[in-house]
Amino acid sequence: MKNYRHTLFPFLFLFIFAAASYGQASHISNDITAGVSELRLDRYTDFLNTEISEARIPGAISYIYRNGQIVQKAALGYSSWQGKKPMRQDNIFHIMSMTKPIIAVAFLMLYEEGHFFLTDPVSKYLPQFKDFKVSLDVNKGIDGATEPAKSEITIHQLLTHTAGFTHGIGGTTLDNEIAQAIYFEPQTSIESRVNTLIGLPLIGHPGEQWHYSASPDVLSLLIEHFSGMTTAEFLQIRIFDPLEMKDTGYNIPTNDQDRWVPVHNINKEGKLVNSEQQLPIEGNMVYGGTHGLFSTVDDYMKFCQMMLNGGKGNGKRLLSPKTVELMTMNQVGDLYNGQGFGLGFGITTDVAKSKALGSKGAFYWSGAYSTYFFIDPKEDLIAILMTQVQPYSNYYGTKFGQFVYQALVDKN
Repeated sequence: MKNYRHTLFPFLFLFIFAAASYGQASHISNDITAGVSELRLDRYTDFLNTEISEARIPGAISYIYRNGQIVQKAALGYSSWQGKKPMRQDNIFHIMSMTKPIIAVAFLMLYEEGHFFLTDPVSKYLPQFKDFKVSLDVNKGIDGATEPAKSEITIHQLLTHTAGFTHGIGGTTLDNEIAQAIYFEPQTSIESRVNTLIGLPLIGHPGEQWHYSASPDVLSLLIEHFSGMTTAEFLQIRIFDPLEMKDTGYNIPTNDQDRWVPVHNINKEGKLVNSEQQLPIEGNMVYGGTHGLFSTVDDYMKFCQMMLNGGKGNGKRLLSPKTVELMTMNQVGDLYNGQGFGLGFGITTDVAKSKALGSKGAFYWSGAYSTYFFIDPKEDLIAILMTQVQPYSNYYGTKFGQFVYQALVDKN
């Protein structure tokens, strides 16, 4: 979930089709708003409408904010392909790995309170974090040969995905077995999930590689350790309530479940369908750091605005500007795909190497059901795109960034 990466119908057809069937963006009357060209932004809306009309995605919500102004809020297509239920701007999405940046913010709030150093070994607070084994061949699985880890895992390594854990999505035998153990076998709490994870081999020695991982689940357990609250309670009291993120949490209340967007996939016949299996939307008790939160584009925009504003949102300060600065600078050297990774966010460190439009210092992440966001301090820009399609593809994230940046016509 790392980098952002058809023919267009005639304009008149698209305009009529979108207005009649899929809804339109809330176009701004001026041609240029906050340095963004409405005409150029129509290319993005047209692209999304084409994806919907050709049944590759059910629908989408786009939200773009620049220089303190809403540039676009567009609800297009359907929230559910089955029954063709229209997409609404207040629909609730599984944000999956877009949970991770929120967990990182919560954890750094506790850092600011002096509970730990980033350099601390995790075992200082969770004694079970000792004596890790590292797999010598990830294709041999859990029962393959191992060697002792060269060093202990630190808190900094958890935040930067350099601890040697995996997420179970790499496709190796070890990945598959770890995914089965931590996500498909019953877990009763975040502590249960973490204890299962740490009983399995690492894929590499701590600090020697960047590998997308379940480390944020450990952060969630540490949040509970330091705060004396469940992670759900901490997020609600310390982030969601202050920012008025009213639709974000690990469960969807009964009276809001009609706004839930189910995940979709392309079936064996090549048709877009609602997925047969859906994650539960209520009764969730494992308050994960890797995934698990539901949210809306409005709520996630409030979170992004807080980060863009140096830790302050809705008149409340959640983080110091210096902490936000630390979180959004490269912390991993050259380990992350030629770009940077901070404390919970991917970072663009070299626009030329990215081979895509963007800015140095922009930070971002995405979710497994095809939700995306980026924050560009240089351009005073936030952009969010949410749909619900699996399996995850970089394609929509890449297109998303390409279309948003090409619509900027005035320098910030």
